[in-house]
Parts: sequence; structure tokens; C-alpha cells
Amino acid sequence: MTILDSVDNQATPSSAAAEAIALDDRYVAHNYAPLPVVAASAEGAWITDVTGRRYLDCLAAYSAINFGHRNPEIIAAAHAQLDRLTLVSRAFHSDRLGPFAQALATLCGKDMVLPMNSGAEAVETGIKVARKWGADVKGVKANSSNIVVAHNNFHGRTTTIISFSDDAAARRGFGPFTPGFRSIDFGDHQALDDAIDANTVAVLIEPIQGEAGVIVPPAAFLPRVREICTRRNVLMIADEIQSGLARTGRTFACEHWGVVPDVYLLGKALGGGVVALSAVVADRDVLGVLHPGEHGSTFGGNPLAAAIGSTVVGMLRRGEFQLRSTELGTQLHERLRGLIGQGVVAVRGMGLWAGVDIDPALGTGKQLGMALAERGVLVKDTQGCTLRFAPPLVVTADELDWAVDQFADALMQARR
Repeated sequence: MTILDSVDNQATPSSAAAEAIALDDRYVAHNYAPLPVVAASAEGAWITDVTGRRYLDCLAAYSAINFGHRNPEIIAAAHAQLDRLTLVSRAFHSDRLGPFAQALATLCGKDMVLPMNSGAEAVETGIKVARKWGADVKGVKANSSNIVVAHNNFHGRTTTIISFSDDAAARRGFGPFTPGFRSIDFGDHQALDDAIDANTVAVLIEPIQGEAGVIVPPAAFLPRVREICTRRNVLMIADEIQSGLARTGRTFACEHWGVVPDVYLLGKALGGGVVALSAVVADRDVLGVLHPGEHGSTFGGNPLAAAIGSTVVGMLRRGEFQLRSTELGTQLHERLRGLIGQGVVAVRGMGLWAGVDIDPALGTGKQLGMALAERGVLVKDTQGCTLRFAPPLVVTADELDWAVDQFADALMQARR
């Protein structure tokens, strides 16, 4: 059976799908606007809906499914831990937390790990750590610290994070906002240097801006950020929650520029697509500023998550997923760039992560995303006319070619 044969391109929404969507609409808060696909099972790079129709997942839950749906190695680790211990809270030690923290710290080349759950929690934790470091180590006066961020960032949607977001929908009606942040244009190192003063404790940056449309910075930017942070005695915090853990062809996107931040913020793929697991990773002179009672999480670093996280780190240490992302990413970008002038305006990204700008005359990104879903390919729009392609790293070369063929067909139909 070919890839094309395995996807029913004529499928229409069933009553089962309609009922599931109606139930969501009735009882789930409307903070998302999902495509009308109701997933029932998944394996590898494929999702099967309640009708039995299969879709090639080219979103991978925003990089949370880097290693594929139900990766056998990760699922085996989860099953083994489920039979032993899942949660004790941090009120007690567990035999899984220390090995996980040691493995992750070693992978990052750092001393310590602070485990949390969601990516937004990791960012909030990074902000708290930077402020505490500023007070205890740098000597910034209480309640005076500031953190420099980039315009068009996406670090989550908590109250603190939306306080420095440019996303009007994320901010509207949610004030008052948390002070202490300064925004500069992504890629402008001189503006960054100018924004730093004696009270600046950190620069919080995505190495590649995901939600903004997979925006890759100028070649000199991250090295200059590193130099400026060192010279001005400011922490460089890299939000690698989407860009990290092999998505771009390296363990961390910062590696493409030879940059090592003071603090890594990790999440999404760290939980193997099974649990919510995030972490702040830094040296002892940074994370050592925290003391009992100053920060915590009931589920942070729970034995189940730690067992899965240890497995993920072990898989990353082998390097196979970084290599797949590099090799298949070259194929994906070449194929997508071949569509420039045929409805595609620009293609950006690294590894198996691409932002594709659509000619607005053909429709919105959401409309093209719907057209692709009808053809059995799942992607997600952002910024109006941009589609993001980020398949699981277990995707095959043939599957990638098939997905781009469906995209080309959708563009041709839109041009007509």
C-alpha cells in the first residue's frame, strides 16, 4: 500500500466526528480554534481520526512529538514506571529524579536542573530565577530589575508572559500587566546593548522564533547576544522549548551559532509526547540562588516524568534524531523552496522546522491548512498567511515528499 492509498482524500466529516466536536464546543472553554479533525489514535508520524481516516502529522504538537507518536522506547519506559511509582511530590525523594537531573544537566553541559511541567512554567521559573540572581548575586535593588525580550516573541500565555507579548489577542482584557520587561527587535544586537542598564538581570530570547513564523535571526545576532550578556553581567536565557531537542538538526538550536546560554528553558519534546515535562537548566551559581519554599511544583520532576525524561535524554545522546532532522530537513526545505512563485512567497527555518509564507491572494494560512487537512496532511497556521511544517523526526523521506506534493496540489487549486 502506498502512502497515498492509505489516506482517503474523499473522506467527509462523520457523525462521530461531529458529535465529538459538538461535545468539545459545549463543555471545553473556547481558548483554541482547532481544525475539525478528531484524533482517536496515532503511531509514528500518523494520526488516525474517529472515522479511521489517517493524516500525516506535520505539526508534531508544536515539537512535543519530536520522537513520534507512541515511540516504542518511550512508551516502554512509561509502562515500566507506571507499574512502580508515579507521584510522591517533592515532599520526598524518588529514585528517578536524581538520575534524570544528572542526565539532563550533562546533556546541557550545566550543573543543575529545576524540573517543572509545562513550557510556560519553565519560562516563569526562568524569570523568577533571573530576578533572584539579580538580587542575590548582581546586587540589583529590590523590585528594580528588568529583563530584555524580543518583539514577536512567544513564551506562553500566563499573565507575566503576556505582559511582554505583542499578541493583541493574548493581552486584550487581561491587564493589569507585570512590569519589568523591555522589548527590542529580534536580530538587532545594538538595540539590545542599548536596552541594558545596571538593573537588567537577563535577556530572554528564542534562538528561532516559532510562533512568529519560524524566524531565523541574522548570523551574527546570537553570538553578539552572548558577548553582550557576558560583558554587561546579564544572564542569557535561551527558550529552547520548541527549537530544542533535535528539532533543528542540533540538540539545541543555539549550537548552530556556537552559542552556550547561561540558562536553557526546555519542555515539549522532553516529555516524549507522553507527559508534560519542562526544565530550567543552569550552573550552580545561577540555580543555586533558590532555597526551600521559594519555588515549587507538586508534579514537577515526578517519577513518571523523570523516567520518561531520562529515556528522552538517552535517545538524544545517540545523535540519530539530530541527524535525521538535518538530512530530512534539507529535503523538506528544498522541496518547499521549489514552490516559491507558485503560491509560496518565502520559506524559512532549520532542520525539520519550516515557516512557509503564502501569497495572501490565495487565501489565509488557515484556509490553506484546511485544504491540506482535506488531503490528509496536518499543519498549523500562524501570523495570518504563514504555515508551519514540523513533522515528527521519525517521518520518512517518502512521507515528506508526499506531504509537499499535497501542498503543491492545494496551492494549484487555490490559484485556480
